[in-house]
Parts: sequence; C-alpha cells; structure tokens
Amino acid sequence: MEIKELRLKNIILPSNVLMAPMAGYTSFPFRILMRELGAGLCFNEMVNSNALKYNDRATKKLLFTNSMEKIKAAQLIGSDPKIMGEIAQSDYLRAYDIIDINMGCPVPNIFKSGAGSALLSDLKRASKIIKECRKSGKIITVKTRVGLKEDNLIAAEFAKMCEDSGADMITIHGRTRNMMYSGTPFYDEIEKAKSVVKIPVIANGGINSVEDAENVMKKTSADGIMIARYALFNPFIFSQLTNKEIKKDKYAIMLNQLDLASLHYDETFTIFYIKRLSSHFMRGLKGVKKYKEDLYRCGNVLELREVIKKIFYKEEDHDN
Repeated sequence: MEIKELRLKNIILPSNVLMAPMAGYTSFPFRILMRELGAGLCFNEMVNSNALKYNDRATKKLLFTNSMEKIKAAQLIGSDPKIMGEIAQSDYLRAYDIIDINMGCPVPNIFKSGAGSALLSDLKRASKIIKECRKSGKIITVKTRVGLKEDNLIAAEFAKMCEDSGADMITIHGRTRNMMYSGTPFYDEIEKAKSVVKIPVIANGGINSVEDAENVMKKTSADGIMIARYALFNPFIFSQLTNKEIKKDKYAIMLNQLDLASLHYDETFTIFYIKRLSSHFMRGLKGVKKYKEDLYRCGNVLELREVIKKIFYKEEDHDN
C-alpha cells in the first residue's frame, strides 16, 4: 500500500496507518509504543461523555497524557448532543488536538443507550453531535460502521452527513453492527463512501496482515487504514507497513511498557495492563500455557519483570 502523510486541518499525521481506540489497551504507554513503531496516530480508548459530566474518577484517569505524546486524539462516546458538545469544550479534553466521535460501537449496553452504532439509525442526532463538538475548535473525526444490518448498508449516506456536519475525517469499519467483529467486511461500502466525500476516509475491519492491509486499500480506495486487535498480537505491523526500522524486540518493548506504566499509573493498573498485553504478545511462542500461569501468579512489578524476561528474552538477540 502507499504510505503517505495525512493532513487533518493544521495537523499532519506522519503516516496513513492508524491504530484504533481499544478499551483496556490504548492507554498512554500503548499509544506511545504504537507511534514509535510507525502508527500515524493512536486514539485514546473511548471515554463516556456522561461519566465525565459527573466527574467520574476512573473515566478521567483514561485521559492521561503528557508532552511525550505529540499529537493527542481522544475518542468520545455519547448520545446527547449538548453533553457531547460541553465535554468537547471542557478542561477534560483541553490537552487533546483531535476528538473522535464513536458512532460504531456495537456492544448492547452502548447501543441501548442510543450511542455508538445506534446513531446509524438517527442521522439527525448524529449530525447534531458533530456540530456541537465542532464548537470546541478541535479537529473532529468520526468512527462508524457500514450499517446496522446487512440489508441496510448506509456508509455513503452516513459519510456525506458527517462531512456536511463538519467532520474532518471518517473511519469506517466494514462490518455492520449486527456482525459485531466477525464475518467478511463490506469493503465496497467503504469505497462508495469514499466516492461521495472529500474528507479523508479510513478503512477498518478484517486487517490481520500486511497483505490484508494492501488488499483493503485496493478494494476501498481509502486514504488510509486503521488496525485494531491484530496490533495486540503483532505490534510490528506498523513498522512492516511503513518500512520503519525498529531495533527493539518484544522483550525491550515489554520492559519499556512496564516502565512507562509504572511511572504514570499505580501498581494495580500497571500489573493488570502488562499481564493483558503480555498474553497477546506471547501468541505463537512455545510453552504459552506455562508462561500464562507464571504471568498471572505475579503479585507485584518486580515479579512481573522477572516473568517478562523468562517469556520474551532471547540471549541471541542481546549478544554484544
């Protein structure tokens, strides 16, 4: 695929290969890692506008960032245009350059609240949300799906609404809400959306290799791609696509993630995050079952550091 810079108003992203917002994973340390490996942008995991309205401590914690993160992008979810607009303009998101509006999350509790993919059936409300968030003066992007069900695909119509409402970019997951995270994506719907708008369109869904990325770009004519769960198993997908030279191996990466998490979060969060990340990174290694047992027995950061070495350290990769 053609790797190129991506302009969003006054911000230029270094590549058109983006990392998706993922609940429980795209915390500050992970975002720093993805950018280091070649991702043009990595979004913070979604934060609920209603939770921020009531000053929820756990939700505020998700928004941690600092000067190490050069371009900051937060994903916001909600169904009330007024509240979404207020939060977009609030101090909670003051540090962020980009606000991505989640209009694609398929999970039942989000859908029932009228947020996420439920907005695919209420274009008027979706438009109001975008317009209210635009009042923040920030770059506004939207992440959505091709429709609710396979017999009602509306990617082009929805994309045009987003552009007309003031969105600066739209990312489209090629599956419907009904399909959740399985099944062959409707890449032709992404291509239709691309054909009716001038803002950048990013293709998402079903990208599990370099070959997949290239095929999706050909099928959709999109301006870029967004990778999600596959990056948990193979974070080097970004360097492979962008031809960025990376000298760190998984062991060095995991130690760096441990150090970053320990520096900015409490031990409970750090242990939980590193255990989850390690369990994905170790896929394909021999002795995974035993490694996982060792991993989940860890009760502190020192023990975790030793187990990480046991799992990922290869002497031949560290000879001097």
